[in-house]
Amino acid sequence: MYDFAAEPGNNELTVNEGEIITITNPDVGGGWLEGRNIKGERGLVPTDYVEILPSDGKDQFSCGNSVADQAFLDSLSASTAQASSSAASNNHQVGSGNDPWSAWSASKSGNWESSEGWGAQPEGAGAQRSTNTPNNWDTAFGHPQAYQGPATGDDDDWDEDWDGPKSSSYFKDSESADAGGSQRGNSRASSSSMKIPLNKFPGFAKPGTEQYLLAKQLAKPKEKIPIIVGDYGPMWVYPTSTFDCVVADPRKGSKMYGLKSYIEYQLTPTNTNRSVNHRYKHFDWLYERLLVKFGSAIPIPSLPDKQVTGRFEEEFIKMRMERLQAWMTRMCRHPVISESEVFQQFLNFRDEKEWKTGKRKAEKDELAGVMIFSTMEPEAPDLDLVEIGQKCEAVGKFTKAMDDGVKELLTVGQEHWKRCTGPLPKEYQKIGKALQSLATVFSSSGYQGETDLNDAITEAGKTYEEIASLVAEQPKKDLHLLMECNHEYKGFLGCFPDIIGTHKGAIEKVKESDKLVATSKITPQDKQNMVKRVSTMSYALQAEMNHFHSNRIYDYNSVIRLYLEQQVQFYETIAEKLRQALSRFPVM
Repeated sequence: MYDFAAEPGNNELTVNEGEIITITNPDVGGGWLEGRNIKGERGLVPTDYVEILPSDGKDQFSCGNSVADQAFLDSLSASTAQASSSAASNNHQVGSGNDPWSAWSASKSGNWESSEGWGAQPEGAGAQRSTNTPNNWDTAFGHPQAYQGPATGDDDDWDEDWDGPKSSSYFKDSESADAGGSQRGNSRASSSSMKIPLNKFPGFAKPGTEQYLLAKQLAKPKEKIPIIVGDYGPMWVYPTSTFDCVVADPRKGSKMYGLKSYIEYQLTPTNTNRSVNHRYKHFDWLYERLLVKFGSAIPIPSLPDKQVTGRFEEEFIKMRMERLQAWMTRMCRHPVISESEVFQQFLNFRDEKEWKTGKRKAEKDELAGVMIFSTMEPEAPDLDLVEIGQKCEAVGKFTKAMDDGVKELLTVGQEHWKRCTGPLPKEYQKIGKALQSLATVFSSSGYQGETDLNDAITEAGKTYEEIASLVAEQPKKDLHLLMECNHEYKGFLGCFPDIIGTHKGAIEKVKESDKLVATSKITPQDKQNMVKRVSTMSYALQAEMNHFHSNRIYDYNSVIRLYLEQQVQFYETIAEKLRQALSRFPVM
């Protein structure tokens, strides 16, 4: 159904859209099958890239009884080959969705993709099955959240490194899921992302917030998430000692007798200095569990996505590790996420049995979705409904405005990156070559008294060629970090429409509670419980925003300072080169 380029040395088979292959092993494992093409070449192909023909081995255009017959007919007529292509492929539509902020405005953002990381990408390009560049912004952190669904199958299936592409609706990074749904950016090598309603999982059994607001009796969970009032308002309780997690030492491993390869990363928490190893799929599982458990209250940014081909190239592995490091650092900095049982288990398991036990326990956790609020205990008086609504509106207004500002900076940065790596260096090169050409012409005059001048002009030309190289390389030293930070926050901000939607839904339910009491559908006590619980949700939102603001101030102060420092150094280097070139000219 799609083109697939084999990874060299990985026992894969290159196939083209419309090509018919013979399946020699339908279930190699991990979303792969083994096939043979008409040339007799054998190898692995992603299961989701092919469509099984009818059991008689023929499609509507086949007159023979074998693949060889079909190949013969294809060689006779191009039109027959085209018909076979359409019969063997499905119509893969791209689901566009709406901007996550469509409830606030119709603003949209572009995509960033080029060989340098920031080039423009044509609309819809992310839906193609071709290889993505490692520096694709859409595959960086994504925007907004998306839940791919829990791991299915037995533990052997879980151990596979790659599930292969999934066939379902696709949502562009700059567009979105509607309220209550989420998206991951360009997922799994430009394959489509699956939008799964959260009510399929524990904690989401009832629609909306009713499960939490109308629960007769909230169980007293063992895990408690206290919320205190600090100098800047409600806040999470931060642990007495913080830690980070170092992601390093990516190593290529193999399984299935060497048929399949994967990259494994070493994770070392700074508070234990004891390392554990994880593949990308394990990170993906952690992301899904955190999103299901905390996503109604805390923005969980997406992971850098997987890609099919080129996934073992050194540059891609380096970029993937850099972004996994940023993601893990972000999680370690959050006082609730970092102290959660599922996150701690991810970093501190001691053997495979302990890992699988913890995995199953996390997947059965019922304190997820809106029920996470039942674990939160504000140490403050209940808020009235008017104040709750005002707080929610303030958060929505700020996050929407920041989302617009971040997207604008990304757009400007992308344009500047393209200019610095394209037209601008070429202009400096043209100046340099023109000066050197002029010096060559002057040298042909035969006049003896101009050697110093000609040499100086030649060196000035070479200086401008050096400046061209500096200009082309500079974005990697300063703009890269600024863009990474902005794109990470773009992913965060894309989570807020769903979070705010949850809070607004709860507020509306409380507003409707008088009618429910009047019709005896709930008791006055039920209404009081609803007000108390929506107050808890409001405190959680304020605590999260205070955490968000403190991180935002720290991050942007750091990254913009670094950007300016690098810019100063860059222009000082250019100024020094120009001074050296100037000093070569004779004084008349």
